[in-house]
Amino acid sequence: MVVPVLEAAHVFCCPNRVRGAVSWSPGPGGLLAFGTSCSVVLYDPQQRVVVSNLNGHAARVNCVQWICKQDGSPSTELLSGGSDNQVIHWEVENNQLLKAIHLQGHEGPVYVVHAVNQRTASDAASHTLIVSASSDSTVRFWSKKGSEVTCLQTLTFGNGFALALSLFFLPNTDVPVLACGDDDCKIHLFVQQNDQFQKVLFLCGHEDWIRGVEWAAFGRDLFLASCSQDCLIRIWRLYIKSTSSEMQDDNIRLKENTFTIENGGSKVTFAVTLETVLAGHENWVNAVHWQPSFCKDGVLQQPVRLLSASMDKTMILWAPDEESGVWLEQVRVGEVGGNTLGFYDCQFNEDGSMIIAHAFHGALHLWKQSTVNPREWTPEIVISGHFDGVQDLMWDPEGEFIITVSTDQTTRLFAPWKRKDQSQVTWHEIARPQIHGYDLKCLTMINRFHFVSGADEKVLRVFSAPRNFVENFCAISGQSVSHVLCDQDSDLPEGATVPALGLSNKAVFQGDTASQPSDEQELFTSTGFEYHQVAFQPSLLTEPPTEDHLLQNTLWPEVQKLYGHGFEIFSVTCNNSKTVLASACKAAKKEHAAIILWNTTSWKQVQNLVFHSLTVTQMAFSPNDKFLLAVSRDRTWSLWKRQDVISPEFDPIFSLFAFTNKITSVHSRIIWSCDWSPDSRYFFTGSRDKKVVVWGECDPSEDSIEHSIGPCSSVLDVGGPVTAVSVCRMLNPSQRYVVAVGLECGKICIYTWKKTDQVPEINDWVHCMETNQSQSHTLAIRKLCWKNCSGKAEQSEGEGAEWLHFASCGEDHTVKIYRVNRCAL
Repeated sequence: MVVPVLEAAHVFCCPNRVRGAVSWSPGPGGLLAFGTSCSVVLYDPQQRVVVSNLNGHAARVNCVQWICKQDGSPSTELLSGGSDNQVIHWEVENNQLLKAIHLQGHEGPVYVVHAVNQRTASDAASHTLIVSASSDSTVRFWSKKGSEVTCLQTLTFGNGFALALSLFFLPNTDVPVLACGDDDCKIHLFVQQNDQFQKVLFLCGHEDWIRGVEWAAFGRDLFLASCSQDCLIRIWRLYIKSTSSEMQDDNIRLKENTFTIENGGSKVTFAVTLETVLAGHENWVNAVHWQPSFCKDGVLQQPVRLLSASMDKTMILWAPDEESGVWLEQVRVGEVGGNTLGFYDCQFNEDGSMIIAHAFHGALHLWKQSTVNPREWTPEIVISGHFDGVQDLMWDPEGEFIITVSTDQTTRLFAPWKRKDQSQVTWHEIARPQIHGYDLKCLTMINRFHFVSGADEKVLRVFSAPRNFVENFCAISGQSVSHVLCDQDSDLPEGATVPALGLSNKAVFQGDTASQPSDEQELFTSTGFEYHQVAFQPSLLTEPPTEDHLLQNTLWPEVQKLYGHGFEIFSVTCNNSKTVLASACKAAKKEHAAIILWNTTSWKQVQNLVFHSLTVTQMAFSPNDKFLLAVSRDRTWSLWKRQDVISPEFDPIFSLFAFTNKITSVHSRIIWSCDWSPDSRYFFTGSRDKKVVVWGECDPSEDSIEHSIGPCSSVLDVGGPVTAVSVCRMLNPSQRYVVAVGLECGKICIYTWKKTDQVPEINDWVHCMETNQSQSHTLAIRKLCWKNCSGKAEQSEGEGAEWLHFASCGEDHTVKIYRVNRCAL
């Protein structure tokens, strides 16, 4: 087996916040496909890992749909539509992309796609019939034969929109029928005649926009499920109308909608009647899906079960009663918590033993049916991640978890799950320490269980891990609590909770009655406000928490607020001895661009460092804590040297040591990122001008304020704007520095660098590897961070190779952990 030199070992993400962005492949071992930002992610719910990323869209993916095979075998083809106005047909083999075909023609974002495999009498080979709807008020039909795709027809809806589509075949024919849910509250049926789709009738009954339609065949009839913003679900039956004269009797007959088509030279009449109306939801019903057919003991099973998802935060499983045939609610599952707005979508797995819901905040909720009690469904572990751009991340000092912040206003913590029954280690979100009211922009760790975050507010917030998190972290990652907790941690709070309409996480100590609101709170919440304080409930976990638990019970108490900046916080960092914190905010003037230094023990301001004229984009202390480096939007950098302090009770003072200006600066655009070499001799800067430059050497024995530090490398042009730079704390086998460079396009390049004595410098940079299309991010990378290896590389299980790990995050909502074979550098 060929061992890759660079691979994405773990991926954290969630579906886009649009209806139709999730599709579960029918067939054994079906994969869950969903759109994340501009990518289509293939996720294996059994192994709980992302198996592939399909990158090809240039804007948000709005809809995903697997193309079902008629024999019930696993699907290998899927469709996606995006805000880049195109549909992409993907062909997958062994979980990897085989071929991608782009279907272009729409003049607006595509938000619904569907397809069926069609075989005609004149065509021995089958072809795929594809239908797509766009905000340009059109529905387009496409025919795919091999690698050729042709547009068959375009339906125009004038000022209206088709909000839901479903293709199927009329009973006992090869004639396709399209159900189209419109914003006129009607379901329009189109049938293909002479290679053109013609409207045959429309179904009335819903009183608001149609949100979902789906066909299913049971016996000789077709059934169409439709859902609407009127909170109701309607099931329609389509069947062949008998040509014999109707019996005249006194029985009550449902109104029939009929249409006639030509099929094989003869005319066939079909009728559509309303079968039933399902009323159980209290808000918009966004999606309905029939349970797919599956094989059991070699026999094709066709269960009659329907799943619906609503904005009322519930998902209902419906089925007809065996005796009366009346449709009844079998199971209702839902979301807990006051900060969500219901479900966008829902899906069955191949045999109906698992159901999944796509929530308003992008989160996936998975339930599994009990083998003992079929009416009992229990929450299961499923992939999670941010639903907006991820702005910053850090490894904890021990390298055992990563913590991230995002403009989705959450801070999340990801850690490995070491199961006793399996050797495979998977990473999962195990805590959501901060759920904020502002977009989060930056963070830094003070020590293993303390961090500081900055957001689009003027305040820095300091958080400390509660006891319940530490205990659960140890149980999930397989560590000893006594080894992690010290004696001075005996007074740790149990957890945290957020007061109604508050922004600060309040500590909850053992014995607190947080679950019992005061009379004042009762009076407040009884006046009609829907936001209720969610009480913290401590619980000991042995596996990663579900979404419900993450929303309620994984907050960290806020222990300090730091005031001093005049505008929104933009960057923050801490020195390696964890004694000094440096922070900066957005600035358009020199006085606002000052860096503030804080004492991490007293949390008092130590010093203001004034030099830059625009926002300081990133800062980094040297590994030996002698220097503080800052890079700025003003295209310059500044280097500050720590002055020796005689008495330990005095805070360290930093003075300007070196800097660049418009003349000496190599960079001609904004400098986004910087980092230090592990020996503190050199520092690296990366800019939007596509350049990476190494500067140094930095000698702390120099005292001159006007000390000149110039480039000591050739200028590395990476071919695209640089948004992130990180230097590994280990050298490669040839004793060269290992540098990861993140680009605005989402690609990550790995270089090695070593200072040469040649002038000009040649062969000092060596390009080692870069991420391929499926490994890369699809939008700008915001942060790269190498894992602290503590002086040694990790041994990969059973492979005998040394591996280095680094994490990345970007505007594509994704966090990834990569591993690199050190011997290949």
